[in-house]
Amino acid sequence: MIARAYTVAFEGVEARHVEVQCAVTPGVPAFSLVGLPDKAVSEARDRVRTALTSMAIALPSKRITVNLSPADLPKEGSHFDLPIALALLAALDIIPKDAIEGTTSLGELSLDGTLMPVIGALPAAMAAAEEDRTLLCPKASGAEAAWVGAAHVIGAATLADVVRHYTGQSPLPPAEPGEVTTPPLGRDLRDVKGQERAKRALEIAAAGRHHLMMLGTPGSGKSMLAARLPGILPQLSAREALETSMIHSLAGLLDEGGISRTRPFREPHHTASMAAIVGGGRRASPGEISLAHNGVLFMDEFPEFSRTVLETLRQPIETGEVMIARANAHVTYPCRFMLIAAANPCKCGYLSDPARACARAPACGDDYLGRISGPLMDRFDLRIEVPPVAFSDLDLPSSGDSSAEVAGRVAEAQAVQAARYAEAPGTHLNSDAEGAVLAQVATPDAEGRALLTRMSERFGLSARGYHRVLRVARTIADLDGSDEVRRPHVAEAASYRITNAKET
Repeated sequence: MIARAYTVAFEGVEARHVEVQCAVTPGVPAFSLVGLPDKAVSEARDRVRTALTSMAIALPSKRITVNLSPADLPKEGSHFDLPIALALLAALDIIPKDAIEGTTSLGELSLDGTLMPVIGALPAAMAAAEEDRTLLCPKASGAEAAWVGAAHVIGAATLADVVRHYTGQSPLPPAEPGEVTTPPLGRDLRDVKGQERAKRALEIAAAGRHHLMMLGTPGSGKSMLAARLPGILPQLSAREALETSMIHSLAGLLDEGGISRTRPFREPHHTASMAAIVGGGRRASPGEISLAHNGVLFMDEFPEFSRTVLETLRQPIETGEVMIARANAHVTYPCRFMLIAAANPCKCGYLSDPARACARAPACGDDYLGRISGPLMDRFDLRIEVPPVAFSDLDLPSSGDSSAEVAGRVAEAQAVQAARYAEAPGTHLNSDAEGAVLAQVATPDAEGRALLTRMSERFGLSARGYHRVLRVARTIADLDGSDEVRRPHVAEAASYRITNAKET
């Protein structure tokens, strides 16, 4: 008699169903595991055997065969321990076979039978809900998985608790969804002295999820401004939190007993590799651009990143997803993020500072910013210069709006956009609008159209640049509370396309 349990194998953010078949037959005593397991899965035999021994359950002197079906799908990770143990317990008639056939399970076993948390509980809960099965997982992963309202999630602390649950001795209660509250960082926009134009650009970028490039001398406040961006962004909606947390679950970042509504803010170092930024490696893991999904990717010292890494960003910025192609897998991850880039005007950093003139100007700036290709620079909606702040200005009292006031305006603008695009699938904010949708919502008035036409001819805007100006103008109009895109909105949006950055 074959006993069956069910679990999942991960391909990107997708969880594929795996059937764990266990047969106990007469023959030479052995415990074999087949179905293309990796090293971690193969070692499950010893963990399961020892965990059962700690519960005073002795394996019979027979041949035990466990098959992971489909057999041609690679199985990776330690989360196969629990389903293998369940299938074996059912084959030994310790727990009912029909009970575990209605359950999808995952979890790592300690030698004493304790269930350890594993990655991927959230995608596993989604897969279990699709098959109308209960999800059984370690107790520490239950708060994360319970966010999938359509799934019935049970969290167990030990394998003994699982046995008592299925034998009716002590049923386990359903897991409750947990939410991690992140304390405020205490970084306020009012801490930044001066830089009112940069603060305005930051507000526009946050309201419409536009990409922003900041150019300025060292110490002008670029990193300080970027660090205050999370304080003006609204919290993730339930849909966005689920999307983002599925990626973080696969990356093992959900280890605090639930998911967070705080938007991700990722700031990789400029020495990061291609696999670290875009994703990849042996398991085709998500990279920084996917971990920043629905949040912010801040890349300081932008020209110092590898040229290959920078050019690879071009396609994900446009499409909002990235495909990682490997010999054994083609995995697609979502990566709709806001890119904030900061760069010095030249290698020494003082090309634009009249007090500290660059000795190699202008070649120094051309060589340094030339590392950023024209097509990549064209993908930035907003490009601003952040001038150095005078020492006398540092003694002045704080000025401008606080982060809370700016966050209120950003939230109102995003609420307007959510209502506007409610019937447009795949479009949530102004940065997503394209084609007929963009023409419908962002066509400026006659004066604004005339201004945009003259600017396109004067500065040689590409078609992409033209549309990005329209998107930014629409966001500025939303912040202004205007239903129509007018000439002042177009003028301000166009001003953010003109910098010393060289477009080639």
